[in-house]
Amino acid sequence: MLVVKEGGEELEIVEEEFFDAETEMKQVEVQNVENLNIELSLNSVVGLTNPGTMKVKGRVGEEEVVILIDCGATHNFIAEKLVTKLGLTLQETPNYGVILGSETAVKGKGVCRDVEVQLEGWKVNDSFLPLQLGGVDMILGMQWLHSLGVTEVDWKKLMLTFHYQGRKIVIRGDPSLTKTRVSLKNLMKSWGAEDQGFLVECRTIECGPLEEHEQDREQGKEDEEPIATLLKQFASVFEWPTTLPPQRSINHHIYLKSGTDPVNVRPYRYAHHQKEEMERLVDEMLSSGIIRPSKSPYSIPVLLVRKKDGSWRFCVDYRALNNVTIPDKFPIPVIEELFDKLKGASVFSKIDLKVGYHQIRMCPDDIEKTAFRTHEGHYEFLVMPFGLTNAPSTFQALMNQVFKPYLRRFVLVFFDDILVYSQGIEEHVQHLEVVLGLLKEKELYANLEKCSFAKPRISYLGHFISEQGIEADPEKIRAVSEWPTPTNVREVRGFLGLTGYYRRFVKDYGAIAAPLTQLLKKGAYKWDAEAEAAFGKLKKAMMTLPVLAMPDFNLPFEIESDASGFGVGAVLTQCRKPVAYFSKTLSMRDRAWPVYERELIVEVLAVQRWRPYLLGRKFNVKTDQRSLKFLLEQRVVQPQYQRWVAKLLGYSFEVAYQPELENKAADALSRISPAVQLNQITVPAMIDVEIITEETRQDPALQEIIRLIEEQGMEIPHYTLQQGVLKFKGRLVIPSNSTLLPPILHSYHDSVFGGHSGFLRTYKRLTGELY
Repeated sequence: MLVVKEGGEELEIVEEEFFDAETEMKQVEVQNVENLNIELSLNSVVGLTNPGTMKVKGRVGEEEVVILIDCGATHNFIAEKLVTKLGLTLQETPNYGVILGSETAVKGKGVCRDVEVQLEGWKVNDSFLPLQLGGVDMILGMQWLHSLGVTEVDWKKLMLTFHYQGRKIVIRGDPSLTKTRVSLKNLMKSWGAEDQGFLVECRTIECGPLEEHEQDREQGKEDEEPIATLLKQFASVFEWPTTLPPQRSINHHIYLKSGTDPVNVRPYRYAHHQKEEMERLVDEMLSSGIIRPSKSPYSIPVLLVRKKDGSWRFCVDYRALNNVTIPDKFPIPVIEELFDKLKGASVFSKIDLKVGYHQIRMCPDDIEKTAFRTHEGHYEFLVMPFGLTNAPSTFQALMNQVFKPYLRRFVLVFFDDILVYSQGIEEHVQHLEVVLGLLKEKELYANLEKCSFAKPRISYLGHFISEQGIEADPEKIRAVSEWPTPTNVREVRGFLGLTGYYRRFVKDYGAIAAPLTQLLKKGAYKWDAEAEAAFGKLKKAMMTLPVLAMPDFNLPFEIESDASGFGVGAVLTQCRKPVAYFSKTLSMRDRAWPVYERELIVEVLAVQRWRPYLLGRKFNVKTDQRSLKFLLEQRVVQPQYQRWVAKLLGYSFEVAYQPELENKAADALSRISPAVQLNQITVPAMIDVEIITEETRQDPALQEIIRLIEEQGMEIPHYTLQQGVLKFKGRLVIPSNSTLLPPILHSYHDSVFGGHSGFLRTYKRLTGELY
């Protein structure tokens, strides 16, 4: 934890001390409650929760209660309405303030002593402060957690473990309790005086007469019953096997170009916590049998990338191996040709194969080529790993072989996405039985959570499919369809930059755009009905043929991308005609990233968005950042880049430099004026650049670096001077004796922005921006 001494002069990092079970913390709390700092998270008051919130059921007397275990609360709390309902004795105390996570305070008074709460396998007898709570009846905070001594918390599994008198006690959270209703009244009470708010999305639900609705529901139940029976019959298809996949006629080969030496790239350096996680993941793969220790002359480095749920993804950086691999010529399905076979279908199911690549064995002669090295060992894959350039072709070949008798009769397969389509529910059940039977016979396994069964309308490969036909995903044109009405000359110029780039495809472009062009003249800006009409016509033209081309899979795809100060944009093109648009406004935090990192992000987002068009095919990426080309071709050392580059592994593409003047379409998309953003909390970091600059020039060592750069034009490794501000690897340099260190640490740790994060997270946030 971070400790700041009273005068704010000295800062140090110390280890957190755990209280013994005998520590009478609760006695201290109730004796002098008005003088203590009592804190509680805002969400606990409002009743907002997330899947990682630990709630349990308990009993107070005969009353069943919902209890939140909250390490963000300094004390134990009990809902005022529960105090009244149970008739608990409330001992008088002076008024005290409870500081919420919003840094506002609410008044409290009184304390309920010796409240006995029965949990699963444990009994709590403690004092509670009454407060109006949302979504829960009681909160067990640090007051109670400290009394347990050393505890182990697994937030992912919602488990709290501690020991008492040699006995292991485990308290398990109930995930079903995290969904609660929040009243508007509670939301209103949680608002502070300013700079806070909640974004509430209201949706209308339309339905026909009640009788028809009931009939539809009964029909839905009738349709679901045979599907449920079928899924139960083939339950083994949705389980994960404990053995290696069988040897099949199609295994994965890696054919290298003539004269290629074994690929050997030195491993990356890893932080201590990453090493532990890497060892755990390697142990899991060894236990499951998909890897084994290796003595191969090949050696590839590993990337460890954080997933959205907080867990880690194990990625092997096969780029160097892919560069010397002979590309496979196996044909990849053409999406539009697949959809031609869907006419007349009205019921659809989508089956997603679980960790699909790992369901294919490596050819024995090529196992050594998959070898990777971590900080503590050398291993090789027995199954086809992710990231190999020809892996999509191998997987598609296997799928085509397995489903060959039924392809384009009632089955479509695009890599690990299987679509089953039928004209009616009875026929669909028969078709599903065939498909699931084949998966079981061939020992292929599906991910039930990502499957959809017997739907009248379904999303597949970027399209929506129903009895009415095929609809293109609106995401293809959303960037243009939602382009906001310009409010100034700069925004008009940005819109004309995109439309003008494709003017040769728009008949009478000059006449249509004339009202907007007139607005660019000095002092002539006045948005009127004529300008609005021209704006609407050009938007419509950008979203229809001949401007928006249908993809031709015999031609190569190109991605043109750009990043501006507040957004990123990309266009998927063929022969310089747009196929799809993409645009994203960056958050305030993301806008602080270096331009080459923003350029990298837009490439990743665009490739992921257009995966059905690009996977298994070689494509080109055009960018106006020369540095991006080299970043994607060399070893990636920085963790923030590893995260993004890992998402591109397995795609085959080349990066080409395209000057900004030739990149107008993507440039315009990246500069779409951002709408007003509602952030939950916005807190400025306490960094005054002028003070930092002045202090830097007074520091002897830093002063000398600045002098050498300014006066002698020397290049000091990693140091740059930008508008008089000294930076190290793009990060602001802070003198070790700076007067701003205490407020900076407070901002990054103690404030609402900092969220009282642990040492490692706070340290990473600081060192990511400051040096």
